[in-house]
Amino acid sequence: MGTSNIDTAFTNSVAQLYESQLVPLIFEPYALDMARRVATAGPQRVLEIAAGTGVVTRHLAVMLDSASEIVATDLNTAMLDEAARIGTARPVEWRQADAMQLPFENDTFDAVCCQFGVMFFPDKTNAFAEARRVLRPGGVFVFSAWDTIETSEFAAAVTAGCATVFPQDPPRFLARTPHGYTDPQRIVQDLAAAGFTTPPAIEKIAFTSRAVSARIPAVAYCHGTPLRGEIEARDPAGLERATQAAHEEVARRFGEGPIEGLIQALMVTAAR
Repeated sequence: MGTSNIDTAFTNSVAQLYESQLVPLIFEPYALDMARRVATAGPQRVLEIAAGTGVVTRHLAVMLDSASEIVATDLNTAMLDEAARIGTARPVEWRQADAMQLPFENDTFDAVCCQFGVMFFPDKTNAFAEARRVLRPGGVFVFSAWDTIETSEFAAAVTAGCATVFPQDPPRFLARTPHGYTDPQRIVQDLAAAGFTTPPAIEKIAFTSRAVSARIPAVAYCHGTPLRGEIEARDPAGLERATQAAHEEVARRFGEGPIEGLIQALMVTAAR
């Protein structure tokens, strides 16, 4: 399996662990923040792309006007299946869709949002152009991307721990992809190339990530992200060995638990 395929391989087991481990560890506070930003715009029709297991969707379903429509999409059906299984406070349309080629007419949404998905897009300018195309004039595109891996302390520790198991070819998924789109100037340029004529607002937002033990971040990242595929590509039987090494490195830096670590992301708002 090539690197690009590994980086987007969210299988059923990964989706379940993503929801149970990563959502409370790192995604929940940003989901609440994003839903509030979208709700402030008062949209009547919202498109979410790369919705994952629906953490933002669930907040939108509560915060938005009851008459509004929410369409939540993801490339990976395993993630959508998990989102649909959990459910939302009111009906949401779940739909498999590729951000590179959205199956919607022009000018059909008041807001488009994407939490921590843009880093996975193979052609970010094209994806941004698609988001702009389906937005109505005056609509907003809100998305988030992780800052550098050093500003997400548990992810950095897990990456360092895994490197001790595979020193000749360390798994770099977390640094390469989730934490690989960190330059605000590049984001501005990509949005401009996609047709957004007004400079976006870009904020750095930091939260504290908490876990009851050092084992939690190790399992969350090694089992609940495509890092798992990268580890198993190096050693089909190496997942637990890498997880244990990640656990030990997290414990070395933060203690066995309860533990706290910094997480930081860029929150971007672009108006059509």
